[in-house]
Amino acid sequence: MRPLPTLLALTAASAFGGFAALSLHENLNQSAQAAPAVVSAVPATGALPSAVGGQPLPSLAPMLKDVMPAVVSVYTTQRVRVASPLGPFADDPFFRRLFPTVPQERIDQSLGSGVIVDAAKGYVLTNHHVIDNADDVQVTLADGRTLTAEFLGSDADTDVALIRIPAENLTAIPLADSSTLNVGDFVVAIGNPFGLSQTVTSGIVSAVGRSGIRGLGYQNFIQTDASINPGNSGGALVNLRGQLVGINTASLNPRGSMAGNIGLGLAIPSNLARDVMRQLETRGEVIRGTLGVETQTLDARVAAGLKLDTTRGALITRVYAGSGAAAAGLQAGDVVTAINGQRIDDAPSLHNFEGLQPVGSTLSVEVRRDGKPLTLRAVLKEQPRAVAGETLDPRLSGASFAEVPESLRQAGLQGVLVKEVARNSRAAQNQLRAGDVVVAATSGSFNDLAGFRASFERPPPQLILQIRRGNARGNLPMQ
Repeated sequence: MRPLPTLLALTAASAFGGFAALSLHENLNQSAQAAPAVVSAVPATGALPSAVGGQPLPSLAPMLKDVMPAVVSVYTTQRVRVASPLGPFADDPFFRRLFPTVPQERIDQSLGSGVIVDAAKGYVLTNHHVIDNADDVQVTLADGRTLTAEFLGSDADTDVALIRIPAENLTAIPLADSSTLNVGDFVVAIGNPFGLSQTVTSGIVSAVGRSGIRGLGYQNFIQTDASINPGNSGGALVNLRGQLVGINTASLNPRGSMAGNIGLGLAIPSNLARDVMRQLETRGEVIRGTLGVETQTLDARVAAGLKLDTTRGALITRVYAGSGAAAAGLQAGDVVTAINGQRIDDAPSLHNFEGLQPVGSTLSVEVRRDGKPLTLRAVLKEQPRAVAGETLDPRLSGASFAEVPESLRQAGLQGVLVKEVARNSRAAQNQLRAGDVVVAATSGSFNDLAGFRASFERPPPQLILQIRRGNARGNLPMQ
């Protein structure tokens, strides 16, 4: 169908608005008369014209008819073990016979949305937080079929998940190039808000490349004023050609999501979702690249010392041996101001940019060195997902360490996560637990897993870890 000018839609809308306002004004101001009413031959009900200037009125209906069958409902079930009121006697057969109805677990259910992106393979993209920890995932299609989905993989740090459904005669939405989106482009959000299936809202692109939002992982969001509410998560954001430009993921509302939509919706760009999907399809996980630097945000005093007239940029404080940054010639004291033409305002924005790039990417890194501009080319190398404690220090034997989840890092938490602790291991005997976050250590300063590894180049005589466990902090001496 040939696209219609936006002016035509605006003209039709304003004409209708003027007609409605005029009719209301006349009705409110019509005086009562005793004379009999005049019967008019014109129908009492008003109607919009079918065309204006010889052109039919624009409608999203034809596009939506093709697209909506590709948007599905995603139902998840999770079994959560609960503490028994029988306490230590919960597993005793005698007490179980006396109290057979005492529940051992509860069933949590949730609802989200998904988008079929490959009809032949049955691939459905959704959000990680929609299917996280689910024991069972059911997908309901627009035609009413309900199918059990197979989990292929997910990435918590970008909130993208890939599942597969065993069905034929599916409809898929083609993925657009989200890098061509501009502020002001019209978009349509499709999903299941509050359990209301196949709901459509429309709006424009309010911003692109949105980041700096606390608690939402790696960020390069499309912001839209199309209404996105609970249940829309994992649904489709499409352009007027019916192409997928984003996966709806969150709505910003300082009063909470149940307070209603205020036109601040966020979607994961289709290009990012495509890259994550490819890795999940082939590997079942996402491998990220890293420059291999440690950075800090500039302040006025440090900027003046580096002969800079601004505090914008990320100051490199350490370059790790064998890293892509070391091979490129980056040095401690360099200030990164842009990468591939994208501004770098501070240390978190550099970290966020790194996390969105695949392994092997070649980056054009613009830095200021001794107050002068310099451009270097660096290749991102794979960053390890976990490190065994015994490779760092015998006192950490039995523990494995990983990066802090990006959502927590965006909220301001730095350090490394204790991923696992083997039973009866040395780390376990030292009271280290899975889920602890190591925020400091006598081995040296660090912000992430790479820094934590580097801090053990010279193991300290006395190793003390400062940890965060839940909302509490404390020190653990490692014997």
